[in-house]
Amino acid sequence: MNVLLVYPRYPDSFWSFRHALKFVGKKAAFPPLGLLTVAALFPDTWQARLIDQNVREVTDADLARADLVFVSAMTIQRDAVREILGRCRQLGVTTVAGGPLFTTAPEEFPEADHLVLNEAELTLPRLLDDLAMDRAQRIYTTEARADVTRTPLPRWDLLDIRDYAAMNIQYSRGCPFDCEFCDITRLFGRRPRTKGREQLAAELDSLHARGWQGGVFFVDDNFIGDRAKLKREVLPAMIDWQEQRGRPFSFFTEASIDLADDPELMGLMVRAGFTEVFVGIETPHDEGLHESGKVQNRNRDLLDSVKRIQRAGLQVQGGFIVGFDSDPETIFERQIRFIQESGIVTAMVGMLTALRGTRLHRRLAQEGRLLRNASGNNTAIALNFVPRMPADALVGGYRKILDTIYAPRHYYRRVITFLTEYRTPPGGFQPNPARLRAFLASVVLLGVIGRERLYYWKLFFWSLARRPRLFPLAITLAIYGFHFRKVAESIGATGMFEEQECVE
Repeated sequence: MNVLLVYPRYPDSFWSFRHALKFVGKKAAFPPLGLLTVAALFPDTWQARLIDQNVREVTDADLARADLVFVSAMTIQRDAVREILGRCRQLGVTTVAGGPLFTTAPEEFPEADHLVLNEAELTLPRLLDDLAMDRAQRIYTTEARADVTRTPLPRWDLLDIRDYAAMNIQYSRGCPFDCEFCDITRLFGRRPRTKGREQLAAELDSLHARGWQGGVFFVDDNFIGDRAKLKREVLPAMIDWQEQRGRPFSFFTEASIDLADDPELMGLMVRAGFTEVFVGIETPHDEGLHESGKVQNRNRDLLDSVKRIQRAGLQVQGGFIVGFDSDPETIFERQIRFIQESGIVTAMVGMLTALRGTRLHRRLAQEGRLLRNASGNNTAIALNFVPRMPADALVGGYRKILDTIYAPRHYYRRVITFLTEYRTPPGGFQPNPARLRAFLASVVLLGVIGRERLYYWKLFFWSLARRPRLFPLAITLAIYGFHFRKVAESIGATGMFEEQECVE
């Protein structure tokens, strides 16, 4: 069987890092880990190829040569998915679709020949068996949860790792929290399922053997879901692994804000090589946290929690949301003030989105407030429900946040606030060709051509004088700022709130 795995194109967003990739000569931020893992489940006799549309385009000839085309996607990739499936249908090529987009809304994709829903370790083998017997069904689904200790190593041989800015692996699935706007518990449950330390070491070895050095993103939705196992087994094993191999990797992941309450855990993560952690802050307004079920963020000083994580040696990347029913008109200024005072440089601010499969989607449907399906890009100005706040006030306030926090003056001030708090990681930042290339490009594009050049040089000399060991990080954050500002500038008013018939 000749199989082509296709990863659809991502639209430009804060998470794409498209404008920053040119500084390091990379084509995409991360490889498609899900498809690489799916490929490892194929029979040995199958011939597999992978094309990531974020790296190169998929031609009709690529599609026509395949007996089967596998497509996996997130909600934000919906438009690219439809284009791929439509082309396959015209060419008469059989398609197999899976991943979060299809699991939450399978009825929206009648053009897909086969749907492998939920977790592929459980549903894909059934399709493979039926294909061998020439009795394949259209939909394969299950309510069961996969045993991730049996998940195979990803097929890294299917891609050129030089195309990517970072690699990614998965240690756990599931999150103990159940925020109203999040679909993770629907997809993966509330009980964290984790891999063993030997299995994790094998995955790290597989990347190291292919010559990778640099960043590795743990794609877990909440890396610290099982703290006891992390502290007892996993992180000590990772520390040993890194020390035995000269610390070739730096790690980053996602975690809940209560990480700040565990100095031992933060210390072990830093020693293991973790340098960044994405935290869903959402809002400094307590009523919004209560409304959304963000219990882990309540009854605490959020600003102090962020500072504690930063001082431990972990850069906090923050997620923020506006558009909660309880948001007052002052929420936009409060968000700006919190972001600036916290020194959260990578502040991903989006408008509330009602995703399929979430409690929020169900509630708004019951209230008759849904307007359309969510695009999955919460940084676009495209409300898919009727907000309590007047829509023009919400859109205007959101745009004000973006215009403010990514303006060079505010952004570079925030970088200095962060670097003042941040503890230099063990071993500092090792020189490498990509980092040198990024530095030289930043001097020209930001320090000479860019309209932020005054702030760039101020940060440049401030870092050399005050925090020289953090100078490489300062330049990296300057490059991030260029990307964030470009995306913020491109966000227009298209697709904003309109009166129309509500979705059932």
